[in-house]
Amino acid sequence: MPGATSPTNVHRTIDAIWRIEAAKVIAALSRMVRDVGLAEDLAQDALVAALEQWPETGVPDKPGAWLMSVGKRRAIDHFRRQERLERKVSEIGRDLEGRQDHADDLDDAIDDDIGDDLLRLIFTACHPVLSTEARVALTLRLLGGLTTDEIARAFLVSEPTMAQRIVRAKRTLTKNRVEFELPHGEDRAARLTSVFEVVYLIFNEGYSATSGADWIRPALCEDALRLGRILVGLVPDESEAHGLVSLMELQASRLRARTGPDGEPILLLEQNRARWDQLLIRRGLDALERAKALPGPSGPYGLQAAIAACHARAVTAEDTDWIRIAALYAALAQVWPTPVVELNRAVALGMAFGPAAGLELVNSLLDEPALAKYHLLPSVRGDLLLKLGRADEARAEFARAAELTANERERTLLLRRAAAAGTGDVASRAG
Repeated sequence: MPGATSPTNVHRTIDAIWRIEAAKVIAALSRMVRDVGLAEDLAQDALVAALEQWPETGVPDKPGAWLMSVGKRRAIDHFRRQERLERKVSEIGRDLEGRQDHADDLDDAIDDDIGDDLLRLIFTACHPVLSTEARVALTLRLLGGLTTDEIARAFLVSEPTMAQRIVRAKRTLTKNRVEFELPHGEDRAARLTSVFEVVYLIFNEGYSATSGADWIRPALCEDALRLGRILVGLVPDESEAHGLVSLMELQASRLRARTGPDGEPILLLEQNRARWDQLLIRRGLDALERAKALPGPSGPYGLQAAIAACHARAVTAEDTDWIRIAALYAALAQVWPTPVVELNRAVALGMAFGPAAGLELVNSLLDEPALAKYHLLPSVRGDLLLKLGRADEARAEFARAAELTANERERTLLLRRAAAAGTGDVASRAG
């Protein structure tokens, strides 16, 4: 792609390339230097070099390879400066000292098994030694190609706060001597569960923001989907990887219909289904079939994807197979017995068998500590009470839900529902 173009356009091109190539560059460098923090610094050096050189020389034909090459040479320079070259050379079986052709040999060696390198990087960024918040931040930083400022804005914290969170995460990995490696057996299964959790947490924050002025943040959904698709390529025999991607594709298909012209929330049964993205639905259903074709029973993500598929296949809200959804939630509760799953099952029971059935299950959850400050508990209860004609109680539940949510759009919606309780508007508001 060499050629003259405006610096602004080149910088935009570099930004797009970096988001695609950053994870591969950092992964390869991590295998070389055995230090994720140092690998990211070296990759950033390569990015700075691109920002300095490409506006003058043009974008190279293979920009990813260019970034990788510069990063590796920065690594070699680092080893030389630290007088560690001889030891590092012996570890990788190359004599690099003073010879460019040997450096080229190293390039070829490091380029091997890039898929394994990415998988190692994912396992490292999502290591259980880190807090959930740290895993999310580090994953977006190392694998999402996002800047610290972008991650901070996405999660509504200051840039210095997010920078410290990322720095602490790297220090924790170093302090605990977390190896840049592929875990095996039960350890791999446990770590993969952590990876899935982080990716879906990122997606959920985009799909239904926990706080702030926006109800959805599509960019975070896109980042999570990209990470999920990388995972499927790296662990194609893992049913839950396909299930996770299916779930995200199917839910992302609704994003355009989830908000009105002014950003106000539009909940599931009120959405214009003509605005649902049919390409994403087809991709999601295909991913679900791939998950089902693999050995073993469906896991939490596969079951949730099957639930999302019921909604995706319903041409109208009235066509929704709520009895099947209730059965799928019962199966999900067996493999993932959490209060939130039970709350969602209550919604499905209320739609399939009447609001009294749903309310009975919701009432059994009122003393659950995990739901004490969860705004959707009173919201769901309010909806069921309203359908049963208990408007005053419903109004109080919606008001309580509005107090608990930190999202401004959702608070406005709940207050509006509280004000409207008793007017006869009893349509289900499942999210």
